[in-house]
Amino acid sequence: MDPMNRGPEEFGHDNEGDDTRETRGGLLPERGPSVPTRARTTRLVSGDLLLTVNPVDGSEIEACPPGEQPGPSRRRTGEERVEATRAAGPPVLPGPAAVPLPMLERQEQRDQLVQLLSRGRSARLTGPAGSGRSTLLDSVAADCADLAPDGVVRLSGLHRTPTELLYELLAAVEYAPDQRPDRPTLLDRVAGIGAVVVVDDLEFGGATLDELLTAAPECAFLFSATPDVAAASPAAHVEEVALAGLGRSAALELLESSVGRSLTEDEANWAGDLWFESEGLPLRFVQAGALLRQRDQLRVTPVEFDAFGALDDAFGPAAGTSRATDEADDIDNDAAVVDADEVELREIPLPSLGEGAAPAALLASRLSRSAQETLRFAVALGGEVPHQAHLPALVGDTHADAALGELMGCGLLSPAGTRYRLAAGVQTQLLAQGYGEDTADRAHTVAQHYAWWAGHPSVTPTRAAAESDALLAALGALVPGTDSEHPATAVLLARSAAPAFAAGLHWGAWERTLRSGQEAARLAGEVAEEAYFHHELGVLALCSGNLERARAELEASVGMRGVLSDKRGTVAGRRALALVADRTAVPGHGEEETTATRREGPVSPPRGIPALPAGPAKAVTKPVPAFPGFGDPGPTVLTHSAVADGDEKRRSAGRWGVLAGARRNVVAVSTGALLAAVLGTVVIIGATSGSTDDPGTGRVTSDSTADEGDGGLDVDVPAGDGSTDGPSESPSPGASGSASPGASGTAATPSSPAGSMSPGGPTKGAPSTAPTSPRPTTTPTTRPPTTRPPTTPPTTPPTTPPTTQPTPTDTATSENPGNSASATLSSGPPVSTAPEGTPA
Repeated sequence: MDPMNRGPEEFGHDNEGDDTRETRGGLLPERGPSVPTRARTTRLVSGDLLLTVNPVDGSEIEACPPGEQPGPSRRRTGEERVEATRAAGPPVLPGPAAVPLPMLERQEQRDQLVQLLSRGRSARLTGPAGSGRSTLLDSVAADCADLAPDGVVRLSGLHRTPTELLYELLAAVEYAPDQRPDRPTLLDRVAGIGAVVVVDDLEFGGATLDELLTAAPECAFLFSATPDVAAASPAAHVEEVALAGLGRSAALELLESSVGRSLTEDEANWAGDLWFESEGLPLRFVQAGALLRQRDQLRVTPVEFDAFGALDDAFGPAAGTSRATDEADDIDNDAAVVDADEVELREIPLPSLGEGAAPAALLASRLSRSAQETLRFAVALGGEVPHQAHLPALVGDTHADAALGELMGCGLLSPAGTRYRLAAGVQTQLLAQGYGEDTADRAHTVAQHYAWWAGHPSVTPTRAAAESDALLAALGALVPGTDSEHPATAVLLARSAAPAFAAGLHWGAWERTLRSGQEAARLAGEVAEEAYFHHELGVLALCSGNLERARAELEASVGMRGVLSDKRGTVAGRRALALVADRTAVPGHGEEETTATRREGPVSPPRGIPALPAGPAKAVTKPVPAFPGFGDPGPTVLTHSAVADGDEKRRSAGRWGVLAGARRNVVAVSTGALLAAVLGTVVIIGATSGSTDDPGTGRVTSDSTADEGDGGLDVDVPAGDGSTDGPSESPSPGASGSASPGASGTAATPSSPAGSMSPGGPTKGAPSTAPTSPRPTTTPTTRPPTTRPPTTPPTTPPTTPPTTQPTPTDTATSENPGNSASATLSSGPPVSTAPEGTPA
């Protein structure tokens, strides 16, 4: 998709989507229905897993079959390393090559770094932004080209983690297409690499940097970072080399080299003030040289300048432009020679000191319209500059790819890996001059363009991975959702770019794209897309060995797709979940040992057999009695050895522990059964003993009156015979089993439930064997009633009135609560006390 250098795979796609074709005879008939483009799938091997990148339903992952195992990797040849180094650098800009600038006052640091690397030591070059660190790294890398067996490897540490740098180092030295080794294999392969690794724009230090150094012990590293980045630990033995600004004389020499002529006295004085203000940073003098070159161009009238073929938009509208155009038509450009004495120079003042210290806005105002638009897009993307092949489509100018050459010549851009970025401090200066207007709309335009470009069949995954930083910058600008259309566009861009990053083995960008896309889908309310991003994040976590995160992401994806009735997506998610479950059950997979992989004790089987506790800690279980009403033999205490001697001892202890626990439970159950049998025996004996012949049971004495209405007794049956002539000295058992003294005549208070045993009294449910012969009813006249009326009414009122008027004694007797309870509990046949011949 480079309009300047078209590849063979791009020919034939210019007229895609045209429904009609125009010929000499008119319009040809419309084409038939277009065949939908097949989704581009890629098969990768990650560790022992086979990953199929599917941009439609989500990537599929499975254990790598024996026939799909990749072959061994091989070392790259010298020619391949040179090609890899060229591909790792920024692209060559169109237009005439810029004049190389000399490296001044850096020879001492250069020799020191080369000496350290030749002895196998690692070093870190620190200096402020714009101090010329990248230029010095280029010189040192050229001096160490033949120092190590694997040559020099150039890497960019901007927005990179240690793991990503290790994978990039391995890819630069070994050739293993469509393979991404797991972490152990990666460390094993990197440990055998012997190269000089140059890392520019490093963003991490401390223990993280120590991890990178430990992973590649045979490599000599040269890092470049700003002073605010943490240094390595003292144990890493990384030498620190500081880089300061240039001296006054060196700064003036650099300025003269940039301008291409000697400086005037005024310009030299202005440059001296600038040196004091900028502390001798080389970048400021490169930009100052661009200011002086623009001043020289502006001093010449547009007539003479246009005679040499200058563009009008380089200076903007000015007086005499039309006259210059008319005169330029009469001049032969191939043989035009303008005498210097005939050139009319205008007086243009020198830039102010403030403009020299912050020259970005002034430099941009004198550039072409395409260059200015490119700067606005770069500001919208946070400093990332799109590739020059995309500028014609973004800016709307077919020659906009030449804008990068203008910006680079003015010192407004700096190389960063395979791309260009705004130079240090340029974005802040442009934002202060109003270049930050409509940044959201410009980021939206970039996202729409990249969404189409990343999904085009002619774009290879490697090419898309090289543009990852610009794509991620566009995603970051759209995900907050300042406009309703922005999240939807971000989702479209993430769906197009994520499969390309995965196939291009740039998994750091793949993960960041998936997370941004998932957040954008949530904001846009697109559940199906959100489920896709969850699925991809789960697959990525599974490939990385993070099983817990993989399970969480895949379960979320399966749940969402189940709601949407997405059968194919659900099947893909469940297959990945099954693989996670298989790997969770096998110890050794994953970064952390999960709960399922820990050795647990046996699960408690039914019938209350306790399980052995797992782990080295002792577990004491609280005793649970088999029968709450009776005592238990004692608590069941289960212990486990604090230190396990081995798997065999653990299994043996588990078997005997289960058997011992079962024996104790059997004893407890047997004891309970025996107590139940004893209780049943006591109940049966008590029930049968109530049916014996007792001469005092079931009799009707003078203290009660027979009811002749029903042929039965509606009054309480006394517990035994007794004379009413005198007080009874023996206690009279009541219905509740508690004795109530009859001499005092006080009503008995029940002290236990009504169904309890009453010694010597009738048993509930036992038949009455009292004689049925009538006895005369006597009414004593010598003693008044001695009992008080009960506080509660009788429990069973009489159903028929008595035939004779009861005497006071009889009434008192019938109102006794204890006797009434005894009569109620009695379930035997009624006893008739009426004399013979009395009508019923």
